Amino acid sequence: MNKKILIIEDHDAIRGNIVEILEMAKYTVFEADNGKIGVEMALKHIPDIILCDIMMPELDGYGVLYMLNKYTETSTIPFIFLTAKADHNDLRKGMEMGADDYLTKPFDDIELLNAIDVRLRKKAHLELQNQNTTDEFKLLVAKTDGLAEFAKTIAGHKSRDFKKNQVIYYEADHSKGLYLIIHGKIKTIKLSLDGRELMTGMYATGGYLGINAMLNKSTYTDTATAVEDSTLCLIPLEELEKLIDLYPEVAKKFIHLLSNDNREKEEQLLQLAYDSVRKKMAGAILRLYHQQIIKKDFFSITREDLAAMACMATETVSRTLSDFRDEKLIERDGINITVLDLGRLAKMKN
Repeated sequence: MNKKILIIEDHDAIRGNIVEILEMAKYTVFEADNGKIGVEMALKHIPDIILCDIMMPELDGYGVLYMLNKYTETSTIPFIFLTAKADHNDLRKGMEMGADDYLTKPFDDIELLNAIDVRLRKKAHLELQNQNTTDEFKLLVAKTDGLAEFAKTIAGHKSRDFKKNQVIYYEADHSKGLYLIIHGKIKTIKLSLDGRELMTGMYATGGYLGINAMLNKSTYTDTATAVEDSTLCLIPLEELEKLIDLYPEVAKKFIHLLSNDNREKEEQLLQLAYDSVRKKMAGAILRLYHQQIIKKDFFSITREDLAAMACMATETVSRTLSDFRDEKLIERDGINITVLDLGRLAKMKN
């Protein structure tokens, strides 16, 4: 069966040329001359890949990507921006929203076909990989917290891949449901009025995002971002409500998880308010170490993320980590921190 491609481009000549090339390459092609129609066609035809101009009437390319990310059916479709300009800010904005690639106009036939082929092959590989990962995750869910019904629910939902630094949701966005981390690592942050980041949590494989907002039917209280390439599964709010109504043990587990999360945040606030730099750093290292589901002696975190978690300057982080290394408490290799003496870190004096 021929792969389906949707072209969203307001310039008739450019759109016509792309359609001609792709039809010659035996693709089934759909076309739209503005973003609004493009979203409608994407939802109607569910293409295998989407090519979209940025500057368009009705709805620009960023708006198209934002709208398609809101629908489960279209959120995992590879998305390539077509743009006449490609400065750093444009690239960063698109990639953070989930774009897979950029093609800068003018581009030739080979560039176009290669970009499409690479994305389609990567999508096929990820689908096969995610099928295997989902099976492993079902076992992990059952093993780590006993929510066996989630394993059944997950099977009916597609997982979605998030690239490193891509935002999963923003603070004040309305909750769509519960995110389960099938693979990867996610951080949650809040911004102060002066723009500084405070990391409110770091979540790894087997973790849940958005429990508070889900239970309260409210907006998210922080922003979630992928620390590394990650795979998540979103369970819609209405399905979660049915599970909670049918299975009281699921509701109890969520309350337990929420209680633990709130207790950790309370402890973090106390540490930030009253602990010394050394004790705050030791506390951050211990939290990251204990958050691992599969226990290892090391974990990975950037200096900037560790600074946001411990609420200190990056220079202070570097200096304190160097002191800990000299004292044989940890070993550090780039972003990897190996814990050498858990007991002494836990007993760090203020």
